[in-house]
Amino acid sequence: MTEFWLISAPGEKTCQQTWDKLMMATTRTNNLSTNNKFNIPDLKVGTLDVLVGLSDELAKLDSFVESVVKKVAQYMADVLEDSRDKVQENLLANGVDLITYITRFQWDMAKYPIKQSLKNISEIISKQVTQIDNDLKARASAYNNLKGNLQNLERKNAGSLLTRSLADIVKKEDFVLDSEYLVTLLVVVPKTSYADWQKTYETLAEMVVPRSTNLLFEDQDSGLFSVTLFRKAVDDFRHKARENKFVVRDFQYNEEEMKADKEEMTRLSTDKKKQFVSVTSTLTDYTGQMIHWSDPSPQAGKRDCCCKPVGPLVRWLKVNFSEAFIAWIHIKALRVFVESVLRYGLPVNFQAMLLQPNKKNMKKLREVLYDLYKHLDSSAAAIIDQSAMDIPGLNLSQQEYYPYVYYKIDCNLLDFK
Repeated sequence: MTEFWLISAPGEKTCQQTWDKLMMATTRTNNLSTNNKFNIPDLKVGTLDVLVGLSDELAKLDSFVESVVKKVAQYMADVLEDSRDKVQENLLANGVDLITYITRFQWDMAKYPIKQSLKNISEIISKQVTQIDNDLKARASAYNNLKGNLQNLERKNAGSLLTRSLADIVKKEDFVLDSEYLVTLLVVVPKTSYADWQKTYETLAEMVVPRSTNLLFEDQDSGLFSVTLFRKAVDDFRHKARENKFVVRDFQYNEEEMKADKEEMTRLSTDKKKQFVSVTSTLTDYTGQMIHWSDPSPQAGKRDCCCKPVGPLVRWLKVNFSEAFIAWIHIKALRVFVESVLRYGLPVNFQAMLLQPNKKNMKKLREVLYDLYKHLDSSAAAIIDQSAMDIPGLNLSQQEYYPYVYYKIDCNLLDFK
């Protein structure tokens, strides 16, 4: 299960008692979920008006940051192409897998100082993730242009002889060049018509050079033949060839143009590969802090590897996925704090808890949590169970309300089509 329920309940005499009560109800007798304490520091509360306004703002920011996290993850999957099965192992937060990061969550005091107001912290996160979103759009556009140009060139060098580039097929010696009177044409002939071509090509027009045809290349369906004739007979030859289902390709041998095309394809291919593999120096995140890639080798305890061979685009995606995901979980922490204060009042006294439901027992877990906390809010008595009542067109996710503070975190961020 990649789904987590981040909940909070008011402290009993102590927050530890709240935790013990949850553990007794959900794990010690019925194994409904795997639970972890979710540590939220003592944040600045502010006024009630600010908290109410911030509650709405954080809901919108939560949706935005989640969308950016998913976009970065999905784009990494798209960029890695043949290595899509390795995408998940590249989606890390602070150097660890996402489940480990969430279950061992610690507030990042350096990025999000708790001496700042809640609103300021939310604005720091909003500004940071907006920058990541803007950078992603720019980098994605540049990479997609590079990829599109390369695909166009690759298409020109593949496919049918009727449409593909001939530059990598023909040689200089296949042509009569620099002649005032003679010209060499390239003709695509279906394999089933080879015999007809050999019998008729000399009679398709006047002034075709006898025995001048050569088979230069074959694909699955056709062959590419050269033929030499006088320039003034070209139009007539083309017309008669078309009548016989032979296709004369528009091609002029130009060594410089062909060389330029090959160099352009090599350059684009090299540029694309560089996005994946290049020996890199130490990385920095958006705060300017140095990032070390963990070395999985047995000597990992002795050294860190900060020159991991990874290309600039993939490197950027890895670093900024981590930044965005960390920001997202901090938003969840802010929402739990604000909602808990609004619901349970002051002084601040609640226990935040992270539950990883057992998939088979999710409905039962809901019932147990309701029985445990129904005394907190009688208005939540009529809870509609979304899994039990799936009505097309009715979006109940916006109406989820429980007597305890609840937010869902789903670590399944990829949509593989």
